[in-house]
Amino acid sequence: MNRQQNFVPILLGSDINVYGMARSFHEAYGLVSEAYAGLQLAPTKYSKIVNVHTIAGFDKDPVFIEEMRKLGKEKYNDPKTKYLLIACGDGYAELVSLHKEELSEWFICPYIDYAMLQQLISKVSFYEICEEYQLPYPKTLIVREEMLENGRLNQELPFSFPVALKPANSVEWLSVDFEGRKKAFIFDTREEFDTILERIYQAGYKSEMIAQDFIPGDDSNMRVLNAYVDQDHQVRMMCLGHPLLEDPSPEAIGNYVAIMPEYNEKIYQTIKSFLEKIDYTGFANFDMKYDPRDGEYKLFEINLRQGRSSFFVTLNGLNLAQFVTEDRVFQVPFSETIYGKAQADTAMLWMGVPKEVFVKFARDNEDKQKALDLIEKDKWGTTVFYKKDMSPIRWVLMKYMFSKYKGRFNLFFKEKEG
Repeated sequence: MNRQQNFVPILLGSDINVYGMARSFHEAYGLVSEAYAGLQLAPTKYSKIVNVHTIAGFDKDPVFIEEMRKLGKEKYNDPKTKYLLIACGDGYAELVSLHKEELSEWFICPYIDYAMLQQLISKVSFYEICEEYQLPYPKTLIVREEMLENGRLNQELPFSFPVALKPANSVEWLSVDFEGRKKAFIFDTREEFDTILERIYQAGYKSEMIAQDFIPGDDSNMRVLNAYVDQDHQVRMMCLGHPLLEDPSPEAIGNYVAIMPEYNEKIYQTIKSFLEKIDYTGFANFDMKYDPRDGEYKLFEINLRQGRSSFFVTLNGLNLAQFVTEDRVFQVPFSETIYGKAQADTAMLWMGVPKEVFVKFARDNEDKQKALDLIEKDKWGTTVFYKKDMSPIRWVLMKYMFSKYKGRFNLFFKEKEG
C-alpha cells in the first residue's frame, strides 16, 4: 500500500487516551479520527479532530459486536480505504481481541489473540509469566473468596505491612461498588485489610485479589513504559517515562499526571526480549516501581494498549500513531527499534494537571527541579490543550476539567500520603 492511499483511524472510547491518539493521528497525517463509545466524556468533547459517536451499551457485548458488524457492512466498506481499529481502554481491547477474527474482515486489528490476552490481562497469570520469564515483580499473595472465613483471610500474610491490594480482574472491578471502593488500596494494618477484603466479596466481586508487599517510596519511584510491537513481533518503539505525580483520588488513584522521559537500557532490553519471546503484537504499557531495597524495577502489570497518559511519548518525538500506521497500513518493513531518550535539549514534560498543582504537590527532589526547569523553558505540554483544536467552548471546558484537580488534590493528597 502506498502512502497516498486513504485510511481512517477508528478509536474506541471517548476519554483522554482517545484524544491523545486522535491528536497523534492529526499531528502525523492531518486526519480526523472517528470514535465510538458508550458515553461522551469531556476530553473529546467539542473537538474538531475526532468525531465521537455514542451508542448506549457499546462497551459490552452483544451491543459492541452487533454495532461493529453494522459499521463494517454499512459504513466502513470502501475497498480503497483501510480502517485502523485502536482500542483505548481495557474493556475495548478485550472485546477487539475476542472478536478479532470477525472484525478483521473490515478493520485492521493490531491486537494479540484472545488466549494470550486472557493470560496477560489477569494479574494472577501475569505474575506466573513474570516468574517464567524471570521478570522482577513484588512479593505477592493471590487471594480468592474461598480463602475467607467469617470475612477474614484464613492465613497470615507472607510479608509485613504496609500492604497493597488490587483486583486481578480490572474489567470486572468496574462493575463492583461498595463503601470505601478505590482503584487500588494501601493498608497499614491487618484490620483495615480484612475490612475492605470482606466488603469486596460481599459486593459480588468473584475474581482474585492481589495482595502485595508495598514497595517503599513515593510517586517519583514509579516508571511507565509504552511499546509498539509490529505484526512480525518486532519491537519498533519503546519509550520509558518517569512519573513525578499521581492522581490521589479514590476512583483514579495511580493515574499519572506528570511524566518526564527517561532512558534505562536494562529496562528496555528486559521488556523488549520478553515481548519478542511471547510473540506479542500491538501496543503494550507497563507500570513498574523502583525498589530501593534491592535496586530492581518491579513490574505491577501490563496493559494491552497504549496507556492513558501515553501522549507523553508523542510529545517526546515518538508519534504513537505513526508506528502502528507504518506497520499495519503502509506495510513499512522493520528496520530498527527506536528508543525514547531523555536528552536535556529535547526532553518534554507531560502534564495532566495545572502547573500550580504540580508545583504544590510533587515531591521536592532533584527530578522535580528538572521538571520545573523544563516548565521555565516552556518545554512541556498536555494531551488536551492542542492549538489546532481549541475553539472557545472547548478551551473553557478543558480549563474547567483541569481546574477540578485543585480541589481533588487538596481533598485527597494528604490522606494518600498519610
